[in-house]
Amino acid sequence: RFVPSLRVYVHHGSDRATGTELEHAVRESDLVITTYALMTRDVAALKELDWRRVVLDEAQHIKNAKTSQARAARSIPADHRVALTGTPVENRLDELRSILDFANRGVLGSEQMFRKRFVVPIEREKDQLAVSRLRAVTSPFVLRRVKTDPAVIADLPEKLEMTVRANLSEEQAALYRAVVDEMMAQIKGTEGMKRKGAVLSALTKLKQVCNHPAHFLRDGSPVMRRGQHRSGKLGLVEDIVESVTGDDEKVLLFTQFREFGELVVPYLADRFTTEVPFLHGGVSKAGRDAMVEAFQGEGGPPIMVLSLKAGGTGLNLTAANHVVHLDRWWNPAVENQATDRVFRIGQRKNVQVRKMVCVGTLEERIDTMIASKSELAELAVGTGENWVTEMSVEQLDELLRLGDDAVGE
Repeated sequence: RFVPSLRVYVHHGSDRATGTELEHAVRESDLVITTYALMTRDVAALKELDWRRVVLDEAQHIKNAKTSQARAARSIPADHRVALTGTPVENRLDELRSILDFANRGVLGSEQMFRKRFVVPIEREKDQLAVSRLRAVTSPFVLRRVKTDPAVIADLPEKLEMTVRANLSEEQAALYRAVVDEMMAQIKGTEGMKRKGAVLSALTKLKQVCNHPAHFLRDGSPVMRRGQHRSGKLGLVEDIVESVTGDDEKVLLFTQFREFGELVVPYLADRFTTEVPFLHGGVSKAGRDAMVEAFQGEGGPPIMVLSLKAGGTGLNLTAANHVVHLDRWWNPAVENQATDRVFRIGQRKNVQVRKMVCVGTLEERIDTMIASKSELAELAVGTGENWVTEMSVEQLDELLRLGDDAVGE
C-alpha cells in the first residue's frame, strides 16, 4: 500500500518455489515474506541464499533458544538482523536472551553465564543491581517504543483500565474449597516435581471454578440453573456486554481456556441474538482473516471471543473499544499485548479494559501481588505461575484459602 514499487515475494503454500526457482524468485525480489513454520522446514535452502537483512516479526516465536524454530532463525546468514516484539519476556528472562542472541549473537554470553549473572538474582531475589546491569548491557541494542511516548500518545485516545470484582456463587465456593482441600492433602509430605505438579494442577482447576462450574466439571451442564447464573463472573460479564452493545459499541473477550470460550460463545450468541465469532488456535488462516474482516466491518458482530494465545498478537481489531480479560494470565506483558489489539494506531474512541477477578480467591490475591510488583512488570519479567509452586504449605494456604467475602449475599 505504501511502497507500491516494492517487489514482494510470498514464500508460502504447498506449491511454493524450490531449488533454482526459489533462488530466482528471491533474486528478483526486494522483500521475501514467509512463516516461522516454513522458515524451519525450508531452512537448508534459505541458508544457501545471500540475505541483506532478516527481520523477525512477533519475535517471541523464538523465545526458547533450543527449539528448531529458534535454531533455524539463527542459522540464516544476514548482514543485519532485527527482532520485533511486544513481549520480549512472557514467562522467563531466558526468553530475552534468546531473542537478543538472534539479533546480536553472544551479547549476553552463554546460557549458563546469563542464568548466573541475571536470571537467578532478578527472578528469585529481585536484585535491583542485577536489573540495572541487564539494562546497561541490553539498552544499546533495544529500541523501545511505549504508548506514553509523546510522539505516539498524540495519535491515541485515552485508555481506562479497571479491575471488576465478582462474587462466587455458592456452587462455585463449594467446588473451590474442595479443590484446595484436595491439593493440601496431596502435597503433605511430597516434594520436587510431584509437589509442583499438584500445585499447578490445582491453580488451573481453581481458575476454571472461578470461570464457571461447568468449565471445571466438564459435564456439559447448562450455564444457568432455574433462571439464575451459576457463575458470578459470567453474570457480571453479561451485564458488561449488555451495556457495551446498548451503546452500539463492540467488545473483545479474552480467555486462556478454549473450553471456556466454547461454553461462553453459544450462551452470548443466544442471549444477544447475534453471531459471536471465536478465534482460537484451531481456526485456519483463511477463517481467521474472514473473522477479523467481518468484525471490523460496519455491520459486523459486536462481540468477539478470543483465546489469549491465538488472539493476543498480530491482529488489528480497532472496531472494538472495550476489552474484557475473563481470566488472568498473571503476566502484565501478555495481557497488555492482547489489549493492544484494540489500543493501537487507528483507534478513535477511548478504550475501556476490564480485568475480571473473583473476590476472596487466588485471582484477587494474585491481582494485588501483580499490582504491587509493577516495577518488575515494567522490566517485562513475568515468571509465569511457577513461583507459586515454590511456596511453603502455610503460604499456599494463605494464598488459596477462600475469603469470607467470596460469596455474594
